Amino acid sequence: MQNNNFNINDDDFIIGKGFSVEDNEQKENGKKRKSKRKSTIKNIIWITSIFIVSAALGVTIVLGLFDFVGMGFGRGEVVQVNIPQGASTTVIAEKLEEAGAVQMPFLFKMYSKIKGYDSQYKYGLYTFNTEAGYSAIADMLINEGAKAETVKVTIPEGTGINDYTHIVDGEKKTTDGLATILEREKVCTKKDFFAALKDVKLNTKLLKNCDEDKTYYSLEGYLFPDTYEFYAYDFSDEDNSYECAQMVVDKLIKTMESKITDEMYARAEEMGYTMNEILTMASIVQMESGQNTKYMSSVAAVFYNRLNSDNFKTLGSSPTCYYGGSFKHDNGRYDTYKVEGLPPGPLCSPGLDAINAALYPDTDMQGFYYFVTDKNGNFYFHKTLAEQNATIARLKKDNNWVYETFE
Repeated sequence: MQNNNFNINDDDFIIGKGFSVEDNEQKENGKKRKSKRKSTIKNIIWITSIFIVSAALGVTIVLGLFDFVGMGFGRGEVVQVNIPQGASTTVIAEKLEEAGAVQMPFLFKMYSKIKGYDSQYKYGLYTFNTEAGYSAIADMLINEGAKAETVKVTIPEGTGINDYTHIVDGEKKTTDGLATILEREKVCTKKDFFAALKDVKLNTKLLKNCDEDKTYYSLEGYLFPDTYEFYAYDFSDEDNSYECAQMVVDKLIKTMESKITDEMYARAEEMGYTMNEILTMASIVQMESGQNTKYMSSVAAVFYNRLNSDNFKTLGSSPTCYYGGSFKHDNGRYDTYKVEGLPPGPLCSPGLDAINAALYPDTDMQGFYYFVTDKNGNFYFHKTLAEQNATIARLKKDNNWVYETFE
């Protein structure tokens, strides 16, 4: 017979030991609570996202409304906007944004599209108060455009702000300054040009180099010479003349800033000069060389040789003698026959060739301290004064000598 009695030890597995219906229910409930918490967190994130998007949308709507009616954003300034001929609404909106007339160009584009104004806007120079809303701006763009004709103006390298007079071979010659050129071309009056110069804030990387205290014009040498297209205005409207003068000054400065590269700043620092000193040297090189770019780096080398030599206290550049003559009560601060080292600032607007010559003088010109030119614009460089005088004597004998006196 089999024995049906089982001996069960405590360690043997028994259904229910370590396991109960209650434990299983607790685990299931725990899973449900975790799932519920995750769901709650998701809901919170979703609600928060909706709130953030709604808030952002609400802010955008409010700011858009303010922009539409011309409120907020520190408004209240008068700004000028130059709309080029043939400009699209996109370009016009960007111009308005740059000037601060609108803050949301895409919204102005939508407004123009909805109203059907796209093809009606006209080019020209506009003056807006930044408190003007879209309706007022659109009205001006439609009804007040094309006030001015354009004029092409060439500003030669070596042009100063003022006229200067000198006598060459006994003949009096006057070189027109920027102010005279702009007034002659009916771009703006001299008075408005000088006023616009004074209103420029010297707070850009380049303009911080200007010497306000020692120069007669802080912006002398910082207005790039080139051929430009400007608006020409009827001088009976004084406001238009001043606005155009501001545009001219702004354009000439920005062009100069676009020409002066980071590499140029680095090179000036490597040489131990400020950009103001480089432009000053470039202006002297430009005035000495005229439009002859061939010898510019050699001319620059001669002046640097003098600056770095213990034997020469002054640069001795002839053109610097007549720059101060265009200013009342001139004390000779630019005359390099009298003052040591470089003048306090540029004496004219140098071109890019002269600027590069000032940055990279001819390294083969070591020991040269003099030069002279003949009537054909040829340069003769010398190491000693005796050599210089011998060349001058020969040029005089051949009737090929140019002499200058200054007023």
